[in-house]
Amino acid sequence: MQRRQLLQLAASSAALLALPKTGWAKQKWFHDPFSLGIASGSPTSDSVVLWTRLGPQAIEAANLTHRATPVVWQVAHDESFSKVVAKGTVQAEPSLAHSVHAEVTGLAADRHYFYRFIAGDAVSQTGRTRTFPRSDSTPGRLRLAYASCQQWGNGYYSAYRHMLGEDLDVVMFLGDYMYEYPSSRPVDIRPTTGGWITTLEGYRSRYALHKSDRDLQAIHAAFPWIMTWDDHEVQNDYAGTRQGESGPPVADFMARRAAAYQAYYEHMPVRRADFAQIIGKSGENTRIFGATSYGRLANLYLLDDRQFRDPQVCTNGNRPGASRINPKDCEQLNQPWRTLLGQEQEGWLKRQFEHSQAQWNILGQQTLLGRRNFNTDGGVRLWNDGWDGYPAARQRLIDSMQSTRLSNPVVFGGDVHENWVGHILKDYEDQNSAKIGVEFCGTSITSLSHTSQNKIEQIRAVNPHFIFANAEYRGYGVAEFTAKSLTTTLKAVKDATDPGSDSFTLAQFTVQAGQPEILKIT
Repeated sequence: MQRRQLLQLAASSAALLALPKTGWAKQKWFHDPFSLGIASGSPTSDSVVLWTRLGPQAIEAANLTHRATPVVWQVAHDESFSKVVAKGTVQAEPSLAHSVHAEVTGLAADRHYFYRFIAGDAVSQTGRTRTFPRSDSTPGRLRLAYASCQQWGNGYYSAYRHMLGEDLDVVMFLGDYMYEYPSSRPVDIRPTTGGWITTLEGYRSRYALHKSDRDLQAIHAAFPWIMTWDDHEVQNDYAGTRQGESGPPVADFMARRAAAYQAYYEHMPVRRADFAQIIGKSGENTRIFGATSYGRLANLYLLDDRQFRDPQVCTNGNRPGASRINPKDCEQLNQPWRTLLGQEQEGWLKRQFEHSQAQWNILGQQTLLGRRNFNTDGGVRLWNDGWDGYPAARQRLIDSMQSTRLSNPVVFGGDVHENWVGHILKDYEDQNSAKIGVEFCGTSITSLSHTSQNKIEQIRAVNPHFIFANAEYRGYGVAEFTAKSLTTTLKAVKDATDPGSDSFTLAQFTVQAGQPEILKIT
């Protein structure tokens, strides 16, 4: 046996011997119960959420499909778990797909920890997580990766294999963790099982498919995640309480949405209180948006632009969902009451801005903030599913940044399967208006862009507030914040259809604190 395997076996044996003799550890497994991996997330200065889900194959073989089973969690200072600082037991309930959420509190600020799970005679792999600095501290840097859009059939998650080599504090995931489609277009690189997803069991199965990816498991185990969702966690282009237009319609969309939200909770390291209205109840809403501080260096805000939005307007044929529209032909577009975030979230965000004392204010949200005109022949065509479809709401967001004198706003986005880098303008109707912040909208992990690079350059030329755009490559971004500057590096894989693909730096940018001006350095 390899030395590493021997060490893992020794650690597993020691872990089992150290457990209290309560009888529950007699559970024998015929398959690895931790086949879907482990994860940590939602970190604060003194807490973190640990996650796992006992694999369906192991549960079925052990005849536990309708029974709860106890799972022990441990947090330690060292990888050998000789210095355990916190531990407990969680019942993996069938009503929650035998998922486990351990909300660990009382941890020291700004330090790394190791964690693992134990169920019967099985021990999970060891994960590494961290807490954030105290709100009154002055950390020297924050280094985060941002990613989105990982359609299973479009390719492999080799981007995560390269992300493992980054020195990160946290991963920010910005939506479309999985897709409800039965297969990928134009062809499945790897098979998508399960057909169209509309039910709780369907969503659970699709998450399990994605969670089976070893590269995704490894990046979850390596770093804590903070995250939000977009549309494909439920249905393409859904808007609030209105279903989208892809796949078979359902008679009760709100039941479908509640099932999708519960499945999301079951598979992510998020806090139960934020999903309490959904879990096993008839409530309609969750609370996925939130904020946390990284000392005085940065505040991080995760937004939700799906659950509370008004429906898209002027979509072709008056069907549900989205399309490109001419704003001159859409009187409804500029109605001042229309919202993308909902009134409650808008008010909450402005109050957060008012109280922020951080050097950098980082917004993680689903899509492209800046105005993007697709018409390269002198007219205007806008995509009505993102901020361009809610111009009054976007202006309220920008106005709140200005009225609160928000320090160094930086917006990260996903959704569009392309890299877009640009300036946030005071007024997008006036290209000469002041720059008040910067945005980096990332490409996808696998999901395809259907626009050629030549066309992307033409589009960028008629949207000069963007200084860079690329549709050719899949990958992720890495942003490093210090008191004086932000450096953002766009990392790409050469071929996402190749599980062993190499990666490279696509571009690199810097922003000086107090100066909302992006400089391309690579």
